[in-house]
Amino acid sequence: MKTETLSATEIDRIIEMAWEDRTSFEAIEIQFGIAEKDVIELMRKEMKRSSFKMWRKRMNGRQTKHAALRSSNVSRFKCSRQKTISLNKVSKK
Repeated sequence: MKTETLSATEIDRIIEMAWEDRTSFEAIEIQFGIAEKDVIELMRKEMKRSSFKMWRKRMNGRQTKHAALRSSNVSRFKCSRQKTISLNKVSKK
């Protein structure tokens, strides 16, 4: 698992992206190189137990978190009203 090599800033960004409805796990993997199971593990480790349970309940079955389940008319991974983030490698492509 690559999460041991992540900086505190990267961990914070991954957590933020994991909470966002439109950001898929695939987008997190492209940017940080960690798979969905690793994101779940990271969230479990970094969050309070109650917060993790709330997040898992919220993410369970959410179609926007998986690129394969999204409808074909959703081509972006963030809300169009969301500000660009300066450390976001994907937004700079």
